[in-house]
Amino acid sequence: MFAITSYLEERTARIDAALDRMLPSASTPPARLHEAMRYSVFGPGKRLRPILCLAAAEAVSGDPAAALPPAAAVEILHTYTLIHDDLPAMDDDALRRGRATCHIAFDEATAILAGDALLTMAFAWLADSHPAPPYTPADLVRELASASGSTGVIGGQMADIAGEGQHLTIEQLTYIHTHKTGDLIRAATRLGAMTAGAMPAALAALTLYAEKIGLAFQIADDVLNATSTADVLGKATGTDAALGKMTYVAAYGVDGARTRAASLIDEAKSALHHLPGPTEALAALADYVIIRRK
Repeated sequence: MFAITSYLEERTARIDAALDRMLPSASTPPARLHEAMRYSVFGPGKRLRPILCLAAAEAVSGDPAAALPPAAAVEILHTYTLIHDDLPAMDDDALRRGRATCHIAFDEATAILAGDALLTMAFAWLADSHPAPPYTPADLVRELASASGSTGVIGGQMADIAGEGQHLTIEQLTYIHTHKTGDLIRAATRLGAMTAGAMPAALAALTLYAEKIGLAFQIADDVLNATSTADVLGKATGTDAALGKMTYVAAYGVDGARTRAASLIDEAKSALHHLPGPTEALAALADYVIIRRK
């Protein structure tokens, strides 16, 4: 059986070391800004997206070490989305990853600028990366920009805000989940494969895998928001219902949402057949998406 816990610990340590090396130190002027950036990046997060990036590189027989720069870029861009998502103008959350959100720990203006700086830095890191042919740094920049822009994560967040208190169709809900959460998971996986020079068929298989687990991840988040506690989850719970959000739990109930997520994971793992490298880690990560407790 694949040892997912030790795998996650080892990969998280490797990614954290890269982030620590690549980010400006907390004492680099302007020190308060860099302190806020590091505070948010080094919260006790899952590092799922960068870990998927490394595992995807391995699955196409690439070197995961070469995928560390794009993996780190995905993680700091993800952190920017969390900082901005927590702001008073958005979800107005005081707790993230078990501790005060950036705007509470520092101040609102510093949090906005820390998020802006992380977003910008992510693309600088990709521009300096060295993907294997036929891909170029510009391809990686384009991939992450597409996933995070107005038709990606930002578009999903906008649709999520607009949908509060509204009766959404399943199609509208899936749009929100796919873009707000799934697009960055998809990009992380594809960036790892592209860095390793994936052939078109392998890249297509990993893209399908990532799309399935991306949607399953958000459905699992819906379930955790409805069933977990703030102490376990590290952030406020019950907020979806309080805001009148349409979720898979609201549409299908807890059991129905779990069934849908499990079906997506089965489809994701089926997409891993015939990849040229080891896929045990990707299969285990797919299962982890829906059995995690936070």
